[in-house]
Amino acid sequence: MRLSRLLIATVLFGLFLGVPPAGRGQTTSPYTVVVPVSDTSAAQRNQAFQTALGQVLVRVSGGQDLVDKPGYAEALQNAAGIVKQFQYQGDGGNPPTFTVTVSFDQGAVQRLVTLLGATAAGVRPPLLLVVSGSDGKLLDKNDLGTLGSAVSKHGYQVSFPDPNQLPDLGQLAKADPAAMSAISRLYHTGLVLVGSMHANGADWTLISGGQSQHWNAQGTNQDDMFADAGKAATDRLDQAFNVISTTQSNGKLWVSGLHSAMDYANLLATLQADPSVQTISTVSAQDDGVLLTVKASMSLSDLVANLTAGGRLMEGTSHDGADASLRWLH
Repeated sequence: MRLSRLLIATVLFGLFLGVPPAGRGQTTSPYTVVVPVSDTSAAQRNQAFQTALGQVLVRVSGGQDLVDKPGYAEALQNAAGIVKQFQYQGDGGNPPTFTVTVSFDQGAVQRLVTLLGATAAGVRPPLLLVVSGSDGKLLDKNDLGTLGSAVSKHGYQVSFPDPNQLPDLGQLAKADPAAMSAISRLYHTGLVLVGSMHANGADWTLISGGQSQHWNAQGTNQDDMFADAGKAATDRLDQAFNVISTTQSNGKLWVSGLHSAMDYANLLATLQADPSVQTISTVSAQDDGVLLTVKASMSLSDLVANLTAGGRLMEGTSHDGADASLRWLH
């Protein structure tokens, strides 16, 4: 059956699918942050609560800088009032070093973001950390603590892969559509940082929107290289996610790779789930693609960045009559 007929069937019968199940990777709530502390005193704890709330506010506002918003400083000072739970963990060293895991009340954080005047942007998907050591073996969550902390510090969540549930890393670094589709199915994200450690440095690849950015770093101190890589990756992501905008856009979006009415229904559900999308209408269908008119509260390029971060879509080849093109991943 041609896609155009499937689209008609979808509209007539109202076929819309639900949210996919949770990913198999290790990830945390956007409302939970791990912060290093020098001791377990009340002063250190309160400072950790403020630091953690600052990170959570960046996450929940979609990366917006809220520091200069009226009431921001007061909100941080009162961070303890919306802490849901916290837990210390020490490393057993001499002297010991500690971290505190802080979880905030979701409703209270969302209300606070609204009170601070932030625009709706939605929580970004996690950055999947796929890093191999100098021996070629995949590093786990414990090995990547410094890298994860560096990424979280800049307002992004992280997740960690199951070494038995990964596509070929060479293909992944090239943002191969089949590899990205596998990442989408397993981990529900389109943001991946691939790293390869070696004796005198590391090679890094950041994948966002189906596009790869590569860079190299020199050094021998692994923690320093991880901290630098976390900052470099989040700086690049910040450039892609320019959500602080009063721009409204009306544009035509071409989406290919739709093989069934279910794909079309899931595409619409994905678009409708983005808080910046205001209206969607179908213009036409051809082969495995559909042309949509989309009205959004941000520029079309920023909307494309948001949509591809989720893992179900990646940037596609240009199409006549479309302002932007995407490809649906299975």
